[in-house]
Amino acid sequence: QVQLVESGGGLVQPGGSLRLSCAASGSIFSINSMGWYRQAPGKQRELVAVITSGGSTNYADSVKGRFTISRDNARITVYLQMNSLKPEDTAVYYCNAVGTSRNSDFVLKSFGSWGQGTQVTVSS
Repeated sequence: QVQLVESGGGLVQPGGSLRLSCAASGSIFSINSMGWYRQAPGKQRELVAVITSGGSTNYADSVKGRFTISRDNARITVYLQMNSLKPEDTAVYYCNAVGTSRNSDFVLKSFGSWGQGTQVTVSS
């Protein structure tokens, strides 16, 4: 079992900043990538940013130059620094992790886990 716990969402005015955090825990053997997705009301969940174990990053065009994803491998934590926020960034933000878990018998198994989501609201 792999758990992801997000924090850092909230209400911010347009042009403001927020920093989201997502900590992974459980029987983790390795992580291939961690990322952030978001889902606005009435819309499908979409990729915001992803970072691989090697440090490669990929961003949605709508957030390039404003958002920065980073990770702390020792703490198995991923961050999303969001600057110059716009009302259209309002959504529930979900953390995602893909990797390999290990059970008590040291059997390895691929996993893909989601966090519970954290609300980000950009409004004046």
